[in-house]
Amino acid sequence: MRIAVDASRTVLAQRTGTERYSLEVIRALAAIDRSNEYRLYFNRPPPVGLLPLRPSFSARVAPLPRLWTHTRLAGELLRERPDVLFVPAHVLPLVHPKRSVVTIHDVGFRYVPRAHQPASRLYLELSTRWACRQATRVIAVSHATAGDLARLYGLPNERVRIVYEGVGHRFRPQPDPNVIEDLRQRHDLGSAPYVLSVGTLQPRKNLVGLMRGFRALLDDLPQPFRLVLAGRPGRGHGLLKAEAARLGLGKSVRLLDYVSDDDLATLYTGALAYAQVSLHEGFGLTVLEALACGTPVVVSNCSSLPELVGRAALLVDPRNPREIGRAIQRLAVEPGLRASLVAAGLKRAAEFTWERCARQTLSVIEEAAAVG
Repeated sequence: MRIAVDASRTVLAQRTGTERYSLEVIRALAAIDRSNEYRLYFNRPPPVGLLPLRPSFSARVAPLPRLWTHTRLAGELLRERPDVLFVPAHVLPLVHPKRSVVTIHDVGFRYVPRAHQPASRLYLELSTRWACRQATRVIAVSHATAGDLARLYGLPNERVRIVYEGVGHRFRPQPDPNVIEDLRQRHDLGSAPYVLSVGTLQPRKNLVGLMRGFRALLDDLPQPFRLVLAGRPGRGHGLLKAEAARLGLGKSVRLLDYVSDDDLATLYTGALAYAQVSLHEGFGLTVLEALACGTPVVVSNCSSLPELVGRAALLVDPRNPREIGRAIQRLAVEPGLRASLVAAGLKRAAEFTWERCARQTLSVIEEAAAVG
């Protein structure tokens, strides 16, 4: 079978969850599948060594600055006519093979529309609707996302498959305190314990709510604490500094930019707690990474996050700053709770591997290819 793959998301230098998923699932498919032929399509040349290509994997670079998916990729597919197309991130070309598989990660633009420019929101709406209508099979990364697609777009159960994402081997507890101390110095984190949140700095992540919750608990903590927000700037990120100033947080909040993969596991390990109090998440890959690094976690009680963490985290109402603050405070002053959540989190994270994700994804691709 000849499988075409939209690999354009893998070449971004600063990968967020969708780009990381695209890269890791392709790498895992290359590791497990010895039977099928893959053609990876890129909109720019991939860095050397990005993907360990075997003889059954080939790459096609077809540059175009705009509308690449619906023009250049569509043209390549029309010319080469693969048996099935796999799109790891949302957007199915207007012209595509008869059989296709698309992974849809979330519909956050419907829940938090202010996180997107109007044109971007319209494109996401139309492309999601198109994929749900046209794809032979749709992969949803959680039951929550599958439910959203059924409710909002009428996607029938027989065409959707739920495949969880994985967590990479690099995400494990960092045992060397010297490495953690070096990271603290390089990122100007100081010596105080810190609460961490990782992700694009945008309204859907509810970082203002997290700051308000953090402010509510500061006076009740036995020592100074910091809140560290790491991620590339998104829409509305400038409001975070203004809110920190309004709350009088000053140096208690540290805004980092995008943190490299080399530092990320250490940043997780060094944190007192990890907090993801998003208003909506399709999966929550950074939560899984934090669990794998042995960091106790606080998450929202909505969308996919309860499904992801099971009993391995504290759940809070993301719209209730005091509840967020109380959960973080518990992790700061209850060492027994911290220890139990660390153990539960490591066990939970071990259930999610990219190999399992790739095997289930391959099964969906083969299922789609067999559709008459």
